[in-house]
Amino acid sequence: MSTDRSVTAKPAVLLMTRPREASDRFVALLPDAVQSKLTVLHAPLLQINPKPVAIDLTDCQGVIFTSANGVTAAGPPPGKLPAYCVGRRTTAVAQAAGWLAQFCGATAEALVEHVSRQQPKGPLLHLHGEHTRGEIATRLSRVGLKCSGKTIYEQQLLPLDPSIRDGVGAQNIVIVPLFSPRLARHFASLVASMELDMENFILIALSDAVADELKDLNCKDLQVSKAPDADAMAKMVRDAADGLAHLEGGRPAQ
Repeated sequence: MSTDRSVTAKPAVLLMTRPREASDRFVALLPDAVQSKLTVLHAPLLQINPKPVAIDLTDCQGVIFTSANGVTAAGPPPGKLPAYCVGRRTTAVAQAAGWLAQFCGATAEALVEHVSRQQPKGPLLHLHGEHTRGEIATRLSRVGLKCSGKTIYEQQLLPLDPSIRDGVGAQNIVIVPLFSPRLARHFASLVASMELDMENFILIALSDAVADELKDLNCKDLQVSKAPDADAMAKMVRDAADGLAHLEGGRPAQ
């Protein structure tokens, strides 16, 4: 009798909890060979809603964006105005929208250090969501820069569709990339309330702060990305999928 279990093994699930557009962009980062090994299941737990607020940039000499959601909610700039950005994607989206975008690192800490070194003149405005981390405006003010913050969008948490239980219960392994502490905390609360069996879940956290919100879950594995960006997260998913393929083929994972 053949010992190759790949014939009967059920495909692994990639459970995506971000808004659909962001999830689709992430899945597109995975090579076709990896995507063919996974069943992608979309279960958005977050919805971005721009707030109907006026943004006065009359005296502003630059803005700060810590996510592409902020760029989208802000709309086009009133002129050639600098935008100090966290993350490559945020920078690219800001540049495409017409801002004089600068990549300032992958984290809020990196941005604070970058802007502090530059010492730009004039007031800065951090355009962000209702839930933000890093205390950017406060930390820049402490080093002598005039900086304030303004909430321009909300991050609404969504319930987990009960049908997800059937979708993941029919599979042998579920890979879940999680990108923020708040979303990870919400995910952990939902799966606990549903009494979902986590023993076959591989959770991939963007950072240690994200992983801290997941550490009490009885999952198969909890991994932390080597870098806090989508490319590094995609590599972690790829490696996890490749490892599963090796095991299903009766070979040890590399």
